[in-house]
Amino acid sequence: MVILDGVKDIVAKFKKSNLKLAIAESCTGGYISNAITNISGASKVFESGIICYSNNSKIDLLNVDPGTIDQFGAVSEIVAKQLAHNIRVLSNVDIGIGITGIAGPTGGTPEKPVGLVYIGFSTIDETFVEKHQFDVDRITFKAKILEKTLLLLQNFIK
Repeated sequence: MVILDGVKDIVAKFKKSNLKLAIAESCTGGYISNAITNISGASKVFESGIICYSNNSKIDLLNVDPGTIDQFGAVSEIVAKQLAHNIRVLSNVDIGIGITGIAGPTGGTPEKPVGLVYIGFSTIDETFVEKHQFDVDRITFKAKILEKTLLLLQNFIK
């Protein structure tokens, strides 16, 4: 399976480089953390994964600013950025990933349609966010986010 090979590759490269990562997942509900922890040796690189599905968990567990959620919504670039940065700092790791989106099939709006996702990526040097839109079912949505996350990690570790 191509995805599994990609995850194995990331774990091996991170292990070799002595890098650690942590993930804050909302709409993926632990899917990314699950994929990584399915690989033997992941404990050498994967520090923590937090499922922050509710707004309260984003605020209470990951110190997302409640005013930011009120102003921009939980599914926003700024929340993804805070999730990525805060999980990195709280877990004391090299890379933090923050994911927030709308898996559907309900919950979308014209401004924020079903399939919208923001993937935050944070290192000590920078924090940035990628915005994607996937017109797929709920499970495929999670798989697409895993693919994009693996690509971000691959590009970081080249």
